[in-house]
Amino acid sequence: MFTGIIEGTATVKAIHHIQDNIDFVLTCPFTDELSVAQSLAHDGVCLTITKIEGQDYTVTAMRETLLRTDLGKWEPGTLVNIERSMPANGRFDGHIVQGHVDTTAECIALEDASGSYIYTFRYPFDPAMVKRGYFCADKGSVTVNGVSLTVCNPTDDTFQVNIIPFTYEHTNFQSIRPGTIVNIEFDILGKLVARMQQLR
Repeated sequence: MFTGIIEGTATVKAIHHIQDNIDFVLTCPFTDELSVAQSLAHDGVCLTITKIEGQDYTVTAMRETLLRTDLGKWEPGTLVNIERSMPANGRFDGHIVQGHVDTTAECIALEDASGSYIYTFRYPFDPAMVKRGYFCADKGSVTVNGVSLTVCNPTDDTFQVNIIPFTYEHTNFQSIRPGTIVNIEFDILGKLVARMQQLR
C-alpha cells in the first residue's frame, strides 16, 4: 500500500520488450536503499523490482498494466514519480493508494494561479464504471501519476487539482502540459461503498 506522497523521481534509462511484457531499467537517487522483490510505485503503478545493478534497477510491466496505464509511452529520459510502500509504523500523510491504476486521463488545461497551478484532466466516462465507484467526488481524493491530490470542480468526465510549487518542483508535474497523458487511480473508499450498494 502507498500514500501518494512522492519520495523522488526516477529516470528511464533503457527499455526491453520481452514478448508481451516490457522491462524498464531506471535510475534514482536511492537505488542503494532498494531491494529485489520490493514494491515501488512508478507514476502510481505498483511494480516489482527484479534486478539491481549499481544505480540502476529493473521492473517489469505486463500486458494488463500496459493496457491500463501510460507506461507504453515511456522512453529513455522519461521522468517518473516514485514512492516506496508504506511501512507499518509510518505516518499516513496522503490517502490509501493501492498502486492499481484504473485508467489514464488527458491534461486539457493548465492555469498559473499566482503561486500555484491548476490542472484540468479528462478521463473516459462510462456509466457502468461510475456505478462501481470509478469517479471523482468534490474534495475527495484522487491519485495522478502517483501523487495524492484533492479533487476540485468535478464533472462527469473531468476534474481539477491544485499543485503547490513544492509538488511542481519535486514531481513530474513540471512536465505535464495540455495533451499529456497521466495515470489515474480513483479513491478505493468510493469503490468499496459502491460495491456495498450493489450487494444490498
